[in-house]
Amino acid sequence: MLEKIDHIGIAVRSVEASSVLYRDVLGLAYEGTEEVESQGVKVAFFRLGEAKIELLEPLHDESPIARFLEKNGEGIHHIALGCDDLDAWRARMEEAGVRLLSEEPIDGAHGKLITFMHPRDTGRVLLELTQRRPQG
Repeated sequence: MLEKIDHIGIAVRSVEASSVLYRDVLGLAYEGTEEVESQGVKVAFFRLGEAKIELLEPLHDESPIARFLEKNGEGIHHIALGCDDLDAWRARMEEAGVRLLSEEPIDGAHGKLITFMHPRDTGRVLLELTQRRPQG
């Protein structure tokens, strides 16, 4: 089942500069910064209740976030929904005719497995499904 809104991803040119608003002005709990090479991004997370704000900075010009920034400027990039069984949800989306942006789940921040749905099939909203990597 879908468990919660895991996070809202916001594309930024600089994680450091943008962190000032979320950490210092809004007072959100900073959870750390990491580079996710598979996505070509540097991310910083800030907790707000059960959900998080994720700031995404491109690591290089070929990053999907670099292309997003070039086209749209800074702003909301995606909404991530936490789920309990990513494979089952991938199958459910495909059965419903929702295109997925990768053939297999990919590595996301915090060691999670993720899948993005094509925004043309989701009301022009880039939705991400995320699951904690199974233990074992």
